[in-house]
Amino acid sequence: MTLLALGDSLTHGYGLPEAEGFVPRLQAWLRDRGHDVTVINAGVSGDTTQGGRARLDWSLSPEVDAVIVELGGNDLLRGIDPANSRENLDAILTELNARGLPALLAGLPAPLNYGEDWKAEFDAMFPELAEAHGAILYENFLAGIGGLEDREAARALMQADGVHPNAAGVEKVVAGIGPAVEALIARAEAAQAPAD
Repeated sequence: MTLLALGDSLTHGYGLPEAEGFVPRLQAWLRDRGHDVTVINAGVSGDTTQGGRARLDWSLSPEVDAVIVELGGNDLLRGIDPANSRENLDAILTELNARGLPALLAGLPAPLNYGEDWKAEFDAMFPELAEAHGAILYENFLAGIGGLEDREAARALMQADGVHPNAAGVEKVVAGIGPAVEALIARAEAAQAPAD
């Protein structure tokens, strides 16, 4: 089983030794739980939903069985119109469906920096797109460390920038999202099973 993790710096493992980043730790977590799985790191620091959409095609090598999509954080930081982010994520999920690849969409709740309406529009796109495309939804990629809402509680699990998890934080992120990734693997296995 090969999973592609398409994302930004949170997927890439920004600021950490390679072995301590999200993808290697997720792969180790899954293997410890008996899954024969390889997770490909297609995380690019600074990438937006538009960047992820632009590189989707060449990221999808033939061995990929399912995809984790973790994009939107940089759209959020740059204040990009949520309608643009939605359009890009919609295109990514549409392409994955066309290829018969199960997807897990990881969201990231917006703070109120840009106002309540902006937050509501941004936050709504993840569950709405997951439902529209039949993707597994994991509402908050950083839920394992309390998300971005409770910064005080999360501080010990974050790097100095307050945005990216440290090694201990990554372990909690992985433990949080892990069961959803196991559901993604089960979906991919079902898709590969020969019809009776």
